[in-house]
Amino acid sequence: MESPSSSSVPSSSPDATTTLARHFPAHVQDAYTRFKTTRSPDDADIVILALVVDHIPDKQRSTQQPPADSCKLVDDLGFDSIAITELVFFLEDLFRVRIGNDEIVRVQSVGDLRHFVRQKLAAFAPAPRA
Repeated sequence: MESPSSSSVPSSSPDATTTLARHFPAHVQDAYTRFKTTRSPDDADIVILALVVDHIPDKQRSTQQPPADSCKLVDDLGFDSIAITELVFFLEDLFRVRIGNDEIVRVQSVGDLRHFVRQKLAAFAPAPRA
């Protein structure tokens, strides 16, 4: 897959990184900081799971623990189209990827989302320097 041009990848939003810095626990902020340097999928997972918990619309379904990969976004966690859209915008801003509506509709569970974002990150990974 070819490397995206600067016009095809959203620039990192200061609002998204500011929100992450103000709203999320230190371990999530640290994981994101490491991710920006190392692009470690494990660090991305920490951020993704924190975002899922934060975007659960029905706070009675929310938990401080990351949901299991088998948790269905809609059925188990109560996500609706608005919550999914907000989550997608946040993921795009933080990870500088594009997520199309036709792509996200195939994501059903937390595990699907983690796998999907990992694929996006791998597709847009910077080429190694020679």
